[in-house]
Amino acid sequence: MSNDPNSDAKPDAGPDAGPDADRVIDTGYADVNGLKMYWERRGAADGVPLVVAHGGFGVTSMFGAVLDRLATDRPVIAIELQGHGHTADIDRPFSYEAFGDDLATLIEELGFEQADLLGYSLGGGSALRAAIQHPARVRRLVVVSSPFRRDAWFPEARAGMDQMSSAGFEHLRQTPMYAAYVAVAPDPDGFPALMDKTGDLLRRPYDWTEDVRTLTMPTMYVMGDADSFSPGHGVELFALLGGGLTDAGWDGTRPTPHRLAVLPATSHYDIFDAPALTDAVAPFLAD
Repeated sequence: MSNDPNSDAKPDAGPDAGPDADRVIDTGYADVNGLKMYWERRGAADGVPLVVAHGGFGVTSMFGAVLDRLATDRPVIAIELQGHGHTADIDRPFSYEAFGDDLATLIEELGFEQADLLGYSLGGGSALRAAIQHPARVRRLVVVSSPFRRDAWFPEARAGMDQMSSAGFEHLRQTPMYAAYVAVAPDPDGFPALMDKTGDLLRRPYDWTEDVRTLTMPTMYVMGDADSFSPGHGVELFALLGGGLTDAGWDGTRPTPHRLAVLPATSHYDIFDAPALTDAVAPFLAD
């Protein structure tokens, strides 16, 4: 697969595309707010597209077989955010707001009026900001393992975020995340800069409580019961959307189109490719 974002050709799946490369239909780059954003599409040609955003330091292949499971009856478009994987970095700080703009612009650049969005962790915050900032572009939203307030993370998780920088490069250099990055990145030496920008983002305070209240599209919040923040945070977000506040009624009528899922025996570090993730979100997206 070509790693050149300036190439006019859409590269076909090659040896760096991961174990599910045979399911990828096509790949390419979209002009998005100064970025050449990488995308890959699989699944059916028709239907409302599902755009999927990875977590910090991730690439599209981090979702394992989840993308193929979700693509049985619709197009699934996995992307790589600024400075991640195939998408080269630009002279712009990382921010959830900018990533949200990027996702909304990508939907438009690919020729869609609307798309469903699913994001995990850093990608979940980005998808949430896209829905807040560009609600007309998002039909349904799935946020996976991503709090809407920084102080919701457990103290030990925040401590790790506080220490994130290129000073820890030698440690991350031994991880599968680094191996996946250097296999496809246009600048394989850019990982330390990615660590610094990610650390700056993770240390930034945020609280989107009032923004969450404004969401009107059907929204699903998914977390693990052993996640990096309390299950109570998921309940809090669900309540902000109007969920869990009244009885659903004897006839099964639900008072809200929104959903909350807490996956058993699942943590922040394995939820993104857990089979239960597909089982939880597929009916919501198809509803």
